[in-house]
Amino acid sequence: MSLVFPFKAVRPVKEFVKDVASYPYDIIDSDEARKIAEGNPKSFLHVVKAEIDLSGDIDIHDDIVYEKARQNFYNSLDEGILFQDPGPCFYVYRQQMGDHEQYGIVACASVDEYESSIHIKKHELTRADKEKERTSHISDVNAQTGLVLLTYRGRESIDRIIAKIAEGAPEYDFFADDGISHTAWVVDDENTIDTIKEEFLTVDSFYIADGHHRAAAGANVAKIRRLENPVYNGSEEYNFIMVAIFPDNQLKVMDYNRVVKDLNGLSETEFLDKVRTNFFIVDNFKEKSPERLHEFGMYLNGRWYKLKAKEDIYSESDVVEVLDVSILQNHLLKPVLGIGDLRIDDRILFVGGVRGTEELERLVDSGQYAVAFSINPVTLAQLMNVADADELMPPKSTWFEPKLRSGMFVHLLE
Repeated sequence: MSLVFPFKAVRPVKEFVKDVASYPYDIIDSDEARKIAEGNPKSFLHVVKAEIDLSGDIDIHDDIVYEKARQNFYNSLDEGILFQDPGPCFYVYRQQMGDHEQYGIVACASVDEYESSIHIKKHELTRADKEKERTSHISDVNAQTGLVLLTYRGRESIDRIIAKIAEGAPEYDFFADDGISHTAWVVDDENTIDTIKEEFLTVDSFYIADGHHRAAAGANVAKIRRLENPVYNGSEEYNFIMVAIFPDNQLKVMDYNRVVKDLNGLSETEFLDKVRTNFFIVDNFKEKSPERLHEFGMYLNGRWYKLKAKEDIYSESDVVEVLDVSILQNHLLKPVLGIGDLRIDDRILFVGGVRGTEELERLVDSGQYAVAFSINPVTLAQLMNVADADELMPPKSTWFEPKLRSGMFVHLLE
């Protein structure tokens, strides 16, 4: 049984939505955010990346950044760029990237269900520094400014409800600058709201697909405010986390590739010899990206190779060990290249598949990196199997596209 709750979203006035909607805070850096937001004071980057309005040498974790985010957010409300719905609503959110289309529900989920891990399941560890940063941001702005992406095993009954809503006129409908289409419908009819809540009660579990740090930060703020308010009754807004819920059969998972700065003191010949311990190597890999499980592309010194994992190095019955991201980490990156903790090792860079193998070639050809690896995407079924087994996937295992835009929906914590 999975609970969903309508909420009174703070969101853009219809005519401003394209100007407001922005990339999430964690997929672009400060310099990129400054360039994108230049000349657009309405961009929600002024809230989720508020350092762009401060000195270029400011520490992005400085309290002044969170204060600036708060100031920019409430200025947008005061200026009539954003407003809050008068009553609790659900929101249908449609995205289209090329031929791929996905429909989800924007809602709130229970902090208690997240904490119990029974009905909202995790598959990834969070980093303390990133969790602290998001917690400070949510607390100071007094709002959850980014969506947590949840998925579930799709149900036709829910698909039919969403399809019926999408027959009506949308509240928002625009193409972002990257060519991705974003459309949203407001669901404020009480009977439809009740029907959606009832249908989701038949869903056994939600799975966090993207946004583990946003979810953890939302729960952290709830803990802090519950301590500050020992007579809380559970209905306070800080007891809920803003989410976008999409069925598993609609989400698109892309490869999340790796590039490494050096060969760990090895010559090219020594490196290839060590790789052959656990992998078969095929030269002149024209496809560049693997088409079968347990195969990998490797770009080294201007040449592509195909690596095929030897069958005796992994177990098909182990839901984590069998993942291609695990095979690469456990049998090449760690023992050969000395890459230990993927969350903190600065010798490795992770590249979303949306950038293509051209980006891997560019990074290696630039001389900044020595070798790149292209990997099969993790499937949603694999992700769910790992979460159901209460196991954790290696860091940076999944890359979802299209990305949910920030600023279209905000959850105010009061």
